[in-house]
Amino acid sequence: MEVVGSTGTTIVNSTASSSRPSVLRIGALFTLNSVIGRSAKPAIMAAIDDVNANTTILPGIKLEVILHDTNCSGFLGTVEALQLMENDVVAAIGPQSSGIAHIISQVANELHVPLISFGATDPSLSSLQFPYFIRTTQNDYFQMHAVADLIDYYKWREVIAIYVDDDNGRNGVSVLGDALAEKRAKISFKAAFTPGAPKSDISDLLNGVNLMESRIYVLHVNPDSGLEIFSIAKKLGMMTSSYVWIATNWLSSVLDSSENAGTNSDTLNLLQGVVAFRHHTPDTNLKRSFISRLKSLKDKETKNFNSYALYAYDSVWLAAHALDVILNEGGNISFSSDPVLHNTNGSMLHLSSLRVFNGGQQFLQTILRTNFTGISGQIQYDTDKNLIHPAYDILNIGGLGSRRIGYWSNYSGLSVIAPEILYEQPPNTSRSSQQLFSVIWPGDTTNTPKGWVFPNNGKPLRIAVPNRVSYLDFVSEEKNPPGVKGYCIDVFEAAINLLPYPVPRQYMLFGNGDINPDYNDLVYQVSQNNYDAAVGDITIVTNRTRFVDFTQPYMESGLVVVVRVKEINSSAWSFLKPFTAEMWCVTAAFFLFVGTVVWILEHRHNHEFRGTPRQQLNTIFWFTFSTMFFAHRENTVSNLGRVVMIIWLFAVLIITSSYTASLTSILTVQQLTSEIEGIDSLISDTQPIGIQEGSFAKKYLIDELNVAPSRIVSLKNQDAYIDALTRGPKNGGVMAIVDELPYIELFMSNTNCEFRIVGQEFTRSGWGFAFQRDSPLAVDLSTAILQLADDGDLQKIHDKWLLKNVCVAQLSSDQSYELSLSSFWGLFLIIGIACFLALTLFFIKVMCQYKKFSTDTEDSADEIQPHGSRRTTRMTCFKGFIDFIDRREEDVKEIFRQNTKRKETTQTSDDPSTSHI
Repeated sequence: MEVVGSTGTTIVNSTASSSRPSVLRIGALFTLNSVIGRSAKPAIMAAIDDVNANTTILPGIKLEVILHDTNCSGFLGTVEALQLMENDVVAAIGPQSSGIAHIISQVANELHVPLISFGATDPSLSSLQFPYFIRTTQNDYFQMHAVADLIDYYKWREVIAIYVDDDNGRNGVSVLGDALAEKRAKISFKAAFTPGAPKSDISDLLNGVNLMESRIYVLHVNPDSGLEIFSIAKKLGMMTSSYVWIATNWLSSVLDSSENAGTNSDTLNLLQGVVAFRHHTPDTNLKRSFISRLKSLKDKETKNFNSYALYAYDSVWLAAHALDVILNEGGNISFSSDPVLHNTNGSMLHLSSLRVFNGGQQFLQTILRTNFTGISGQIQYDTDKNLIHPAYDILNIGGLGSRRIGYWSNYSGLSVIAPEILYEQPPNTSRSSQQLFSVIWPGDTTNTPKGWVFPNNGKPLRIAVPNRVSYLDFVSEEKNPPGVKGYCIDVFEAAINLLPYPVPRQYMLFGNGDINPDYNDLVYQVSQNNYDAAVGDITIVTNRTRFVDFTQPYMESGLVVVVRVKEINSSAWSFLKPFTAEMWCVTAAFFLFVGTVVWILEHRHNHEFRGTPRQQLNTIFWFTFSTMFFAHRENTVSNLGRVVMIIWLFAVLIITSSYTASLTSILTVQQLTSEIEGIDSLISDTQPIGIQEGSFAKKYLIDELNVAPSRIVSLKNQDAYIDALTRGPKNGGVMAIVDELPYIELFMSNTNCEFRIVGQEFTRSGWGFAFQRDSPLAVDLSTAILQLADDGDLQKIHDKWLLKNVCVAQLSSDQSYELSLSSFWGLFLIIGIACFLALTLFFIKVMCQYKKFSTDTEDSADEIQPHGSRRTTRMTCFKGFIDFIDRREEDVKEIFRQNTKRKETTQTSDDPSTSHI
C-alpha cells in the first residue's frame, strides 16, 4: 500500500486480515448526561447489537463502539475527539452539540474520519468548510423556514428571537431572519444570553423584551436549560393572553423524553399555549416496535425517548451500510501516519498516535450515496448533504399534554395532512393551500393574538402634527382647550376609535407657527425615532416612502394649476360660433350639392322641378335651404330622389340639433378664459409660478419637470395667493399657482370662484398618516380607514370641514365650444356616396332609354332617307342626348309606345300572307 507523505508509514488495522477485518471500531462522541444523550446512548447500543446480529450486513465482522463524553464543553470535546481518534475508528457518531461539531470537524478533516451527527443542527455545518461532517437529523435551515411560514400564516410581521449565544443559536436565528425577510417580516430584536447564564441575567433579558412592541417570541435554546426560561417568564406575567411563544424542536425533545402518565403537571402549567416544533418521523410499525423495545430496557436513564434516539440508531446503520459496500467492492480498512502530526519537542502530546483513515474519502462518498429506510424515515442525501424530505410536526401544548395542529414540509408547506401522503401528490406551497388546526394560545384563548402591543414603558404614542399657518381647516392648533383640530385630526381619531385596543397618544406640534413646516423634514424626523407617527395633510410621495410607512390614503390628491381668469361676454355674432368656418362652408356646399342632385333626379318626373331656366334655378335654391327647416313645398316623386331626400333630411336633423345644443351652451353657460391652458403651457412659459410653503410641489417642479428654481415663488397663505395672482407677473406677482387639489378647491370656494383650475391633475397621490418602518399600527389603521370609507363616515367628516361653495363656471378656450368638420365628416361622406350612387343609377337608366330611342329614330330615318345620310344624323347625337334628358319621362314613354305601334303596323303590311288575304 502506498505510503502517505514522504516519511509516512502505512499501518493496516491490526484486526484486519488480508481481505476483511474481523473487528471494526466506530466512535460515539456526545454528552451522555443530557436530554439528547440519555435518549441516544441506548439507541446506539441497540443499533450495534442489531448490526452484529444481522448476517446480511458486515458478515463475519464485529462492529464495536467506543463512547466518549464531551460534557457539553468545546475544549473537553476536542480532547475527547483526539483520544477517540487514537483508537483508529472509521467513523464518529456525534457530536450532538453544534458548537463542539465546529471544533472537532477540523480534526475529522485532518484525519479523514467522517462525523455522523444525530444532533448538531446548525445550518452552517453544511458548508464546504466541513466536508467530513454528515448529519442524520434535519438541518435547522428547514426548521427556521417552517417557523417563518407559521409566522406568515398568522400574518405577524415582527418577532423577537430569544436564543443562546453560541454557534447553533446565532446561525439558526440568522437563517430565521432571512426566512422572515422573504415573507416581508423581520426579527425586531435579538435577545441573546450566554450558555449557562444565571437566572438573574435571563430575568433581566425577559424584562427588557417585555417592554417592546412585539409579543411574538421565538425561543431557540438548549433542551437542558430551556424550561428555566418559561419558569421566569411565568413569574413575569409573560405567559398570559396577547403573548405568543414559539419553541423550536428542543422543547418537544424535553417533553418526549418525559411524557407519560406521570408527567409533572407543574411543567405543563408553565407551557400552556406554547407552539412547538418536533422532527417529523413517519409513524411506522418499525418505529413503534423500536420505541417499545427501548422502553423495556431496565437500565435506561430516561423515562421516554425523543426523536434523537431514532436518528442515533439510524446513524450506526448508515455507517454499517457504507462499510459493507466498501468491503464488498474490495476495499481495505487501513490507516497511515501523517508527517504533519509529529511530536513536538518537550510536549507531552503524542500527536503521532493519530493516524489518517486512508479510505476516508471513499467512505464519505459511499455514505452520501447510501439510500435505505430507517426507523426515522428515508435516509438519502441531496447535493447539499441534507436529508431529503425535511418535515416537522407542529404541536400546541395545553391541558395535560400536547396535540398536533399540523405539519410542515418543504414540499407543501403547512398542512394538516401527513407529509408522506402529500409526497404522492403534486407539490403545492400556495398561500391558499396552507392549513393548520385551531390553536389554544396563552391565556386559554382561541383568538389569534395580534402579535404586538404598545411598549409597556408608560410612554404614549408621540404624534407629530404640522403647525400650519394656512388652510387651517385641515389641521391647526387649538387654543382652548389646548390641542389640535381639523379634518385630518378627526379622520385619525375616528380611525383610532375603530381599533380593538386603546392607543395612548400625545399630539406634538411640528413647526414654529410662522411659516408652514417642511413636510419632508417632518417625515424624516419620524424615521429617526424622534416621533412615533405624523398626522396631518401629508402627501404620499416616493421619496417619503423610503423612510416611513404610510397608511391607506384617506383623501385623494394631486397637483393642479390654478390661474386668474377673465369672463367672456356673448357678442352679437355668437350665433356663428357653434360651427367653425370650414364647417359652415362645407355645410353650405352640401346644401347646394344635394339640391342639384335632387333637381336632376326629379326634373324628368316632377313638374314642380320644370319651367324656365330662371324658375328651375330658383327652385334649386329654395328647395335646398328650405330643407334646413323641413319647410320645402316641393314633393319628390322618383324613387332615387326619395332615397336621397331621406338620407339628407336625417343629416339635416343631426346638423341642426348639434348647432342648437352648441349655441345654447354658448349663450347660457358662463365662459372664462386664461392665457395658461395647463401644466404644459405653464412649463413652456417663462413667467413666475407660485407654490405653497413646505409643499413637495417645489421639488417636483424642479426635479421632474425641469422648471428653473428662479421661477418658483413660495407663498405663505391664501391672501398671498390672491395678491400674487391678482397682480400678475408684470406687477411682481405670478402667472399661476401649482398646489394640491384639496387646497385649491378650498381656496377657490373661499374666493367666490374668482380663480379656476386649468388642465387636468398631472400627479396622482393621496394623503396618509406616516409611521415608523414596519409599525403594525400602520396596517391596522389602514383597515380602519377603509372601514370609515365603507360606512360613509369619511365623507361625513369631509362635509363637516370642507363642504364649501362649488365653482361650476366653465373655463374655455376660444375653440372649445366650436364644432368642426372632423365631427361630421362621416355624415357628409354618407351623403356624398348616396348622391353618387343615385346619379349613377339615374344616368345608367337614361343611357339605356336614349340608346333605345336612338335606334328607333335611325330605323325611321332609313325608311325615308338613303344610307349615305346616316352619318349626319349621328353627328347630332350629343345634342340629341341633352334634349332627350330634358324631356319629361311621360313623353319619352309615349314615344316608345308610338314606335312600338308603328313597328307592329309595318310588320303587318310587309307580311305576304297578310297581303294575300
